[in-house]
Amino acid sequence: MTENEEKDIAELLSDEGDILSEDERVEDTDESEAGVNTGSDEAEGPEAEDPSANAAPMAMEVLEADATKAQDKEAGDEPEEEEQSQVDIMKEVIERRDFKEFRRMASEMNEADVASVLEELEEADILKFFRVLPKNIAADVFAYLPIDLQQSMILMLTEGEATNIIENMYVDDAADLFDEMPANVVTRLLAKTSAETRRTINQLLKYPDDSAGSLMTTEYEALKLHLKVSEALEKIRKDGIDKETINTCYVLDKNRTLLGTVTLRSLLFADPDTEVGDIMTENVISITTLTDQEDVARDFQKYDFSVMPVVDSEDRLVGIITVDDVVDIMQQEATEDIEKMAAISPTDAPYIKTGVFETWKKRIPWLLLLMISATFTGMIIAHFEDALSKYTILTAFIPMLMDTGGNAGSQASVSIIRALSLDELNFSDLPRTAWKESRVSLLVGATLAVTNFVKLMVVDNVTPQVAAVVCLTLVVTVFVAKLVGCSLPMFAKKLGFDPAVMASPFITTIVDALSLLIYFEFATLILGIGA
Repeated sequence: MTENEEKDIAELLSDEGDILSEDERVEDTDESEAGVNTGSDEAEGPEAEDPSANAAPMAMEVLEADATKAQDKEAGDEPEEEEQSQVDIMKEVIERRDFKEFRRMASEMNEADVASVLEELEEADILKFFRVLPKNIAADVFAYLPIDLQQSMILMLTEGEATNIIENMYVDDAADLFDEMPANVVTRLLAKTSAETRRTINQLLKYPDDSAGSLMTTEYEALKLHLKVSEALEKIRKDGIDKETINTCYVLDKNRTLLGTVTLRSLLFADPDTEVGDIMTENVISITTLTDQEDVARDFQKYDFSVMPVVDSEDRLVGIITVDDVVDIMQQEATEDIEKMAAISPTDAPYIKTGVFETWKKRIPWLLLLMISATFTGMIIAHFEDALSKYTILTAFIPMLMDTGGNAGSQASVSIIRALSLDELNFSDLPRTAWKESRVSLLVGATLAVTNFVKLMVVDNVTPQVAAVVCLTLVVTVFVAKLVGCSLPMFAKKLGFDPAVMASPFITTIVDALSLLIYFEFATLILGIGA
């Protein structure tokens, strides 16, 4: 860090001090809002200038400026200007090392955009610019950074800065941060936080990975059954700023059993003296702490909720899950399924940040398994080697038959895997699925066989007997491939495995061997090559 950079950062930090605690943040927000209101009141005073007095001259100036601009454009004098996004401008500011301008822009931009800009910097530069962020957005920007970057940054911050960041984060985000960190580091960081924050984060970390309990936050708005609407609104004004969401509030009894929900909209339009229990919705759809995250995502999709309550085994409210967490789940699950379908062990790390050795470890097990299983294909060809020497032309069609069978099986498996993931199919639907795929396969196989027969006779000039062997093999191979492709994923799910494992590479290997057996069986029957 240069001497000028140190001076700029020191000046900015001396203006605001370290990253604020939660209480300081609230006070800072209140003061800024009060300042805006005060300025507005002054403008409305008796000595305030009448805005209409300058309206006409200003309008004339605007018209003249527009006319001049139009003339310049017609004359070709006006240079073409490309609008730059705030993100691009901020990147230029960072290149100039203008910390003051960066801080000003950050206060006006969305926290997610600021985080995306910081993410592209070198680690040392990220820390410099992060430290000069306005106090009231630092924790929010931090929460939008990738988990691996959060973990490295939290260790580089001072204990005071790290503690304030953790205290200002939503507890579910803080729990995600600590989930993959070493236990001794987590213990050291949590020791500096408040007792309530420490207790809540430890509670979330106890739940199994990929369960609703590990995803939820405990920052929800709870109301009592006999609370008046006016009192409920006052309570929300008082402590709602610390909650993940206040759009939906939860009505609990003294044992924290979930009785119902009430929306902020209902409270605003209800009579102030009405009791919350009279306007709440009693038919509450909830999920349990041990519900799998895939099932959580399905429930959100099914009911079109933006938030769902999480209860324990005794129906006591312990937290809520918001739709932003569900979007992350859907992306994670989709990525995992795609990697399994490509015979790659799933990983949470981004591709560009995964090392060569780590990538090798994720890919080589499946490749070894598929290579070993493919030896059966070689054994089948070797067994019929002498027979093939009589009809060498048959060798030329082996790749086409194997590829067609593999592709047909992959089409069926992908469709079934997708339907299973969306809960459109169950194992009990296997007979209906097999019947449908068998009819599809006969239509597909017949179409391919007719087309291929014409090509074999006109282009390849083979005998009708050879053409018959190839075309009959096509029909039967497609039929078998589609049955294998539709049934294996369903059997996998029935046995408790992920259906995505039974995807293209695995099915292709099986169908390759089966297509060769079918091919040589027809060749033996029609051409007598095994005789």
